[in-house]
Amino acid sequence: MSKHDFTPAEFSDRLARTRKAIAEAGLDWLILVHPVSIRWLIGQDNKSYTTFQCLPISATDSELVIFSRGMDVNEFLAESMVHDVRSYNGREPEDAMQAFSKFADDLGLKSKRVGMEVPGVYLSAPHYLALKSILGDALVAEPNGLIPSLKMTKSPKELDYHRKSAAIAGQAWQALIGSVAEGVSELALSGAAYNAILSAGSMLPASTMNLVTGERSCFALGGPTERQLKRGDTGLVELGGAYRRYTSTLGRQWNLGKPSSRLVEMFALVKEASAAAMAKMKAGVPAIEPHEALKAVFVKAGVDHLRQHTSGYGMAPGFPPSWGEPLNMFGGTNDVLKTGMVVTVEPALFSREDQLGARLIDNCIITESGVELLSTTPQNIVVVD
Repeated sequence: MSKHDFTPAEFSDRLARTRKAIAEAGLDWLILVHPVSIRWLIGQDNKSYTTFQCLPISATDSELVIFSRGMDVNEFLAESMVHDVRSYNGREPEDAMQAFSKFADDLGLKSKRVGMEVPGVYLSAPHYLALKSILGDALVAEPNGLIPSLKMTKSPKELDYHRKSAAIAGQAWQALIGSVAEGVSELALSGAAYNAILSAGSMLPASTMNLVTGERSCFALGGPTERQLKRGDTGLVELGGAYRRYTSTLGRQWNLGKPSSRLVEMFALVKEASAAAMAKMKAGVPAIEPHEALKAVFVKAGVDHLRQHTSGYGMAPGFPPSWGEPLNMFGGTNDVLKTGMVVTVEPALFSREDQLGARLIDNCIITESGVELLSTTPQNIVVVD
């Protein structure tokens, strides 16, 4: 994702809406830390999220100046919408917090009303405590939901990128299935899928691939290993295409030989639960309703104790380690589905007793009347003889 992925007008609209939201929140400045928030506003795609960075945004018209390490300056200036980069720790070591304190003084942040994003992954505890000390009484809010509330409804161009990623995910699934055979390792299968993903123009997905086979199929989030396929094994995969970081995921299942009656039974319930959730999904519907519909299928069948995962969540232009947005279809959520959101549907059953799992993952665009299904492959167990 770079400044070339969207028109200047789209970036300008995003910034205007952000400034308006900052002012309506009673703030003078908002310090963005989450890389997805930063990229959504300036369209840049380097690895600066691996250390401290931030993008202060004022409620009034002011230049965009990002604070980041020195080695990222050239990429920011070439690939993003920022006017300048305030850098630290370039040719020689420099403490990020000491450098930020000087930056805050130059912007006048310490005498303003400041909000700051506090993401769980991209801001270390020591840096968070130091930032609180530096800003003092000026730090009056931690509005983590402000930017997500603006960007979870996608623009037409963003939705096109999700559609392209869904097609890439489908290609990767076909490449994986084409490699399934006795003696092939889980790692080799994931390699076939990754090769298809990258060859089709996708970036590396933000989250690593989940791929489990045989007795490991009851692992909800297991990664590929050296385990080799044996006759009778089932296999599950969650993979994603990430065209310009806009991710679409896909979860599908196969069996090397005839599947067991227990697997067929579990998979039928998973497929029914997926349909039940999608039938409830449209703009204006509380996100808990599709969750409850999915859950009801498992409760009726007496297998809800095997459900170990959220029913679905929002998709974002992801950065490691996640491609998700803070919208969830699970118990207690107050989220509401809106037109243009991209949401996963992920019914699954994992039985330790049976050493068996069954799972489907599909992505949907929320519409006024229902959903646009992004997945391009059938919901069935692919039997490989």
